[in-house]
Amino acid sequence: MADATMWLEATAGLSAVGGVGYAKVRAPRAYWALVGLPASLARFGFSYRSTMDVCGLTVRPSGLRAFMTRNVARREVQPVPPKIRRVRATSTGLRVTLRLPAGLEPADVAASSERLRHAWGAHAVTVAETKPGFIELRMTGYDVLRRVRMPRKATPHDMIVPVALCEDGTAFERDYRKAPMALTLGANGSGKSMYQRNLVKGLAQLPVGLVGIDCKRGVEQSAYAPRLSALVTNADDAASLLGVLVAEMEDRFDLLSRLGVSDIWDLPAARRPVPVVVLVDEVAELFLISSRKDEERREQIVTALIRLAQMARAVGIYLEICGQRFGSDLGKGATMLRAQLTGRVVHRVNDKQTAEMGLGDVAPDAVPAASLLPMERPGTAVAADASGGWSKIRTPAVTREEVAATCRDFVHQVPALPFLEPFRPFVPAAAPAEVPSLVKPRPVTE
Repeated sequence: MADATMWLEATAGLSAVGGVGYAKVRAPRAYWALVGLPASLARFGFSYRSTMDVCGLTVRPSGLRAFMTRNVARREVQPVPPKIRRVRATSTGLRVTLRLPAGLEPADVAASSERLRHAWGAHAVTVAETKPGFIELRMTGYDVLRRVRMPRKATPHDMIVPVALCEDGTAFERDYRKAPMALTLGANGSGKSMYQRNLVKGLAQLPVGLVGIDCKRGVEQSAYAPRLSALVTNADDAASLLGVLVAEMEDRFDLLSRLGVSDIWDLPAARRPVPVVVLVDEVAELFLISSRKDEERREQIVTALIRLAQMARAVGIYLEICGQRFGSDLGKGATMLRAQLTGRVVHRVNDKQTAEMGLGDVAPDAVPAASLLPMERPGTAVAADASGGWSKIRTPAVTREEVAATCRDFVHQVPALPFLEPFRPFVPAAAPAEVPSLVKPRPVTE
């Protein structure tokens, strides 16, 4: 009997160990909740002060505090670490709010994030400033980008579209009010098209006008035709469409001038023009020319794009430009246009120079990270903006058919925009569903 009990206990122990190992690989959220979270909380609580000290994130105490410690408490005066204000557990890691003492800034903590990651055994540690004097340490317990699961609350609203998951477990949102113009770069197979699919899927659910420019004969964007207000598939039509958008921009500026406001979002909803998002699939096709006779068309396209990028934000016209490479080698006006594109998303690229084109002027620290993105993880990218901050993101996998189905479901959201009517794509009528015939067949007799 004793031998049977011993074997049962051993079997139960091995099963438990095997179950924990299986959960760590196949169910990381469950493993984090049951094992990782308690261990991380204990490690963080016991080693916080010493870790901050060895990482150089402590400062000398104030004179009054040093006097009270030395003469009243009769203890040795020690450096002061950031004070913990709040510790919050999430399904992907820990959120720790810290009050910075005088002499420390968020950049000091961010520079030591890699050392903090190793000290506390976290998968990643990022730093976010919540308000002056306060920061939030976002510790991720496991690799959330291995299998992307978007947060449940991540839904499109108010010109904000969640398109990817950040490495700290939060949703990366494309906010057109904060970053009206954006550039997305990536080599073939890097996930650039997947990023655009998630973007179109979110935008289709909002009351905005969608304009597609796909000079690859529409192979990417033609499936979204039911939801598009305009679609052009060659450079000549693109030049005409961009000219119409520039004219609409000037008309909207006249409206703002008459009403005495500087932005369409200052207008009442009844008088506000419909926002328009212009999706350019491959920007190089608009810059490159094959003969001298195409130079005039190229100048027209480039001038219109630059004018829209410089001024159209105030009137609710936004640019979303994608390409494999975007630099001065495209020709005159390329770097000037790139300077107006605030949001930057760089997927895996074929050369370091392309990563520098996309990130070097807004977040130089992100260039090495963008140059080392793995090929076996399509959809992984580095996102940055003009503030200098950046984060690693990955878009969830979504098929072209799923996006096309969303566009058909939200066809009622297509706004009435008469100036885009000549460019409205043709959408064939849906074939009627087959129903059984009500006519009873009768045999033919002679």
